Amino acid sequence: MNTVKRDFNKVARTWDEEPRRVKLAEQVSAAILEAIPLEAHMDVLDFGCGTGLLTLALQPFVHTITGVDSSQGMLDILNGKISAQCLSHIQTRLVDLNAGDVLTGQYHLVVSSMTFHHVLDTGGLLKRLYDIIIPGGRIGIADLDLDGGKFHSDNTGVFHPGFDREHLRDVFTQAGFEKVHDRTAATMQKPVASGEEKSFSVFLMTGHKPL
Repeated sequence: MNTVKRDFNKVARTWDEEPRRVKLAEQVSAAILEAIPLEAHMDVLDFGCGTGLLTLALQPFVHTITGVDSSQGMLDILNGKISAQCLSHIQTRLVDLNAGDVLTGQYHLVVSSMTFHHVLDTGGLLKRLYDIIIPGGRIGIADLDLDGGKFHSDNTGVFHPGFDREHLRDVFTQAGFEKVHDRTAATMQKPVASGEEKSFSVFLMTGHKPL
């Protein structure tokens, strides 16, 4: 497993050209809408928003949504979409926790998709996210089930070869979340290094911050 940080700025411009990524965002957003009732008063944070595929899918259902990412290149693509669609209730924020940046604000819901396997200290991140969720608020994290390190053709910046759900539920609980549940949110077919097509599953794990 390579622990060098991946430079997402280099791939931002062509990120959305991969149909599998677009489909995955659609499946994850559908799973979130099924698991978590979104309401028009809610302020939401999308951590690791990338080019905003999930952000844009959820934005019609909430009051505001803030897209946070450590890649300015990714945020530039999302900002272009926001401007083109005149979406004044979406904002973006460049936050690199590894560089000492902090998460601020208070949110009814924090979501994230396919970002946690790029984070070394998932427990530490969950505690930071817990702090910016209002009492009674929710969290919804989508990421890979254990994949044997085969999902990425280049494991640069990949700190976890997917997650064991039982272990991650414990990490959620240790961070303070209650009513932690998981479900399969999506499946993705993609070729691996051997050239064969392999199926990968993505879960959605949700939890509540107690009142």
